[in-house]
Order: sequence, then C-alpha cells, then structure tokens
Amino acid sequence: MPNMKFTELNLNPEILKALARLKYENLTPIQEVTFPHITTGKDIIALAETGSGKTSACGIPIVQSVNPTQNTIQALVMVPTRELALQYVSAISDICKFTEIAPFAVYGGFPIETQKAKLTHGVHILIATPGRLIDLIYNSPISLADVQTLILDEADEMLNMGFLTDIEFIISCLIHEHQTLLFSATMPSSIKRLAKKYLKDPVTLELNADQVSPQSLIHQFKQIVGHSKFTWLTEYMSKEKPQQTIIFCNSRRNCERMFDHLKKEIDSVDMIHGGMEQSKRTSLFNRFKKKLVKTIIATDIASRGLDFSHVTLIVNYDFPDSPQAYTHRSGRTARMGRKGTAITFFGRGDLSDLKTIIKGNNITPVWLSDEPNLENIRTPKKQKHHYGRGKKRTGGHRGKRRPTNNS
Repeated sequence: MPNMKFTELNLNPEILKALARLKYENLTPIQEVTFPHITTGKDIIALAETGSGKTSACGIPIVQSVNPTQNTIQALVMVPTRELALQYVSAISDICKFTEIAPFAVYGGFPIETQKAKLTHGVHILIATPGRLIDLIYNSPISLADVQTLILDEADEMLNMGFLTDIEFIISCLIHEHQTLLFSATMPSSIKRLAKKYLKDPVTLELNADQVSPQSLIHQFKQIVGHSKFTWLTEYMSKEKPQQTIIFCNSRRNCERMFDHLKKEIDSVDMIHGGMEQSKRTSLFNRFKKKLVKTIIATDIASRGLDFSHVTLIVNYDFPDSPQAYTHRSGRTARMGRKGTAITFFGRGDLSDLKTIIKGNNITPVWLSDEPNLENIRTPKKQKHHYGRGKKRTGGHRGKRRPTNNS
C-alpha cells in the first residue's frame, strides 16, 4: 500500500510550498503514524529506526500549529547535542521558509548575550540543549508560559549523557497544560520511568520493535589479527571508492592517531571529536554535508541523529561500546531508504559483544573473513551504556545555577 502524500494533509499552503521545494512527496512510515496523534494534541512515545524521518515527523505538524502573529515561544524542542540543535533548526527553517514563523537554536559554546538578544526579538519554535536553556531560564527573561508542545528528541541519549535532572527541571517550568512528544531509538527503563512520570496517557508507537537497522543497510564484519586493519581499510576504500565515509573511533586519542595515518594515504579527510572548538565542529559538519570533505574520522559525537545523506560507508574502526552505539553509528548511512554499508572490525575478545549486536539489532551479517562460531559464546548479562563521551552530567539545580558552556 503506497504511503500517504503530503498534499492529502490539511497543511497550510506555505508549508506545502516548502515541502514541494524540498521534494517531500510521500510521508515516511513514522510520519504517517504520528501525524494524526500530534495534530490532535496527544502525548506520544515514538520509537523508530535512525534515519526514519523523526525530525520532520514532529517538525511539520508543529510548524502547522504555530501562530506567527503571537510573538512567543510556542514549541520547545530539547536535544542532547549542539550538532543536533543546529540540524534541527535547519530542518525546521526549511519547513517554515515561506511563513513568518521564527525558529531558533540555543546551545553552549556560543555567546549567550547574542542568544538573549534573539529571544527578545521574538522566537516561535525554540530548539535547545538542556544546559544552555537552564542558563537562560536563570539569567534572562525567557518565558515558556505559551509553550504548547514539548519535544524530547533522542531522549535515550539525553538520559545516557546524564541530563535527567536537567530535563526534569525544564519540565517543571512548564506548569500549564501542554503536549509532550518523546522520540527515542531505544526504550531503556529510564525512558519508561520518565514517560510514566510526565506524559499523559501517551500513545506508544514502536516502529522498530522488529527492525532496528534500516533494511537498505548492509552489515559487514571482519575479524582482524595483528596490525592488518589499517592496510586492509585503505585498500578497501581505494577499490570501492565510497561516496562519503565516516570512520568511528572510541576515543579522541585514537581519532587523532587515525587521522595522522590516514591523511597520508587518502585525500579529503578530516576529523571531529568533543575536544574541538564548537566553531570547528560546525564548520566541518557543514563542509561534509556539502560534500567538500569525503571522509571524516569521528568519535561517537557524530553517531546520533545527524543526517548526512551522501554517506555510503560507515567503518567501526574501533569496536562499538554497546549495541546501541552500533545502531547509531551504522545509522549514519542508508538513511530514508538509501543504500549503505557498515563495516565493523572485531577481535577474539569482541565475540560476546558481537553476538549481542547481531541479535539485538536483528541484522543479517555479511562476513568479510571466516565466520566465527558464536553458538557457544556467552553474551554478557548487562549491556554497557557508555558511548565514549566522558563523564556524565550530574547534579541538581537547587539554589543558584552554575553557568555552563558545555551543553
């Protein structure tokens, strides 16, 4: 059965004009399922595979609901990272291009006074990282009194990064009736507790219950012995000539070491990790999206939510920390039905976690080396939930708020 078309929805002409310009014709499955619930004001918990169209799934109906003549924040979108905030505001800006609606993103690493000035001038849809929004709540006259819809995007990652206290504080500032939309790739117990506490009779939509990774994604695995990994990878890339590639490492040090070696072998390569200045990170992401850079070496800062439509190859150079990390890394390719390949290097010590990844992500592996015997390998009782991001954010907000630029 063909997907519903955007022209079949009762959307404002300005929004339909923008969607036509973006070449959005048919709704993705998550857009089709969530749209009626969002437009009728229901709280929802939406679990979907990465790259399924989650941003526009809530972005389109939110833009539709905003009254541009009311110069107040009417929708609040919470995201875990600066990069996601920038991507989100870009997507919303595309949707409301022909309207008078003003979206804006606030995040750490950018002058707060500039953000205060913009908020005073008028913002209808605010996208924010938790830390910077709380700084603004404490240090500016920002008002959330007219927020009709709160969106928690990549909710599992926000909790994984230690933002639970911040999220609860922000929700406590919305003392009036409002709609809450919770988007997440996974459903750990912490998300269930958050939803039970703050959502009102939510509709739960599990579009990834039986399928975590996109069907158009080929999962390849290669066992590495000794120091042959780098040589094999450079020969593979020279032969296959991927359109764009992201190579994941588990630490900044590994990322820098890999970059030093790879820049001597291939052209158009750069690196990104959390220790870099925000301006450099943003510049690299923009150049990568414009295909001005073909290969980036990254820590897991590049693994969540970011939409790079031209990436055809993901390389897990360092074995992922968890099945969830594998899902989000590999999800940077094969987005929105496009084809892509994820290659994961593993050693004998990774067999237990490898078995868990294959089973937990419901994937069909393609072996680039001899297939290991995983039958008698015992899987770990508890999954690791760290993503190589450093210490988690902790602490409450009693008393004076400590300003931070790290969100």
